[in-house]
Amino acid sequence: MHDNPTYTLHRGDSPLLVSLPHIGTDIPAALRPRYTEQALAVDDTDWHLHTLYAFAAQRGASLLAPRYSRYVIDLNRPPENAPMYPGVNNTELCPTHAFSGQPLYRPGQTPGDAEVQQRLAQYWQPYHAALAAELQRLHTQHGYALLWDGHSIQSTLPWLFDGTLPDLNLGTASGSSCAAPLRTALAAVLSAQTAFSQVVDGRFKGGYITRHYGRPEQGVHAVQMEMCFSTYMQETPPFQIDPVRARRVQPLLEQLIDVMLTWRPHVHTV
Repeated sequence: MHDNPTYTLHRGDSPLLVSLPHIGTDIPAALRPRYTEQALAVDDTDWHLHTLYAFAAQRGASLLAPRYSRYVIDLNRPPENAPMYPGVNNTELCPTHAFSGQPLYRPGQTPGDAEVQQRLAQYWQPYHAALAAELQRLHTQHGYALLWDGHSIQSTLPWLFDGTLPDLNLGTASGSSCAAPLRTALAAVLSAQTAFSQVVDGRFKGGYITRHYGRPEQGVHAVQMEMCFSTYMQETPPFQIDPVRARRVQPLLEQLIDVMLTWRPHVHTV
């Protein structure tokens, strides 16, 4: 285990890296007085994914996870702060609103450009340096590297999207972030089951991490999984994991990760 003040990295021996960029819950003590009481509850955390994906490390995957909340800085947003999904509501690199649309900061306390750049250097860059270095290590060792970017979200968030989100949302940047046969193999696992609704490259096609690091022509294949909270936990505070639901979705997650672990690019071409 490689420990850093801002993240933890477990190095595995397979070609797969699992990134969980939104599981952090810490907010630095010096910043806490500037946030609203609601924000300090960090509701938009990708709760319990470290538990759901623990099996991946046991199967040889590397696992990268931050310590700090996405409310400090969003590791899945581009450093230049361009919107990920133009034309709809988005949260920024240093979010000023929760997914509910409510302000995260007390009046006059939102970070300015200089502070955003400071947070970029202190929290964002170390995570991405570790992510890039681990992908390079895996590529050097195996001749290719695989990236699974794991996320979760409330199933209904009117400020972000209409209606109810499908249970499982696989994103491949519309097919550009991984080889087509890998996308097809993962989609086949999703479509073969009926317990959960699913979509490939729907509302969530993959954030910055998937889009930036997914370079199939260079031997790096990236996908994003956005799961609804409702598949494994309570959707309201205190956001407790539901063991019955978690046991129901876990085998499907394992199937998907096993597809990643057994896929070989020298058999399947881009």
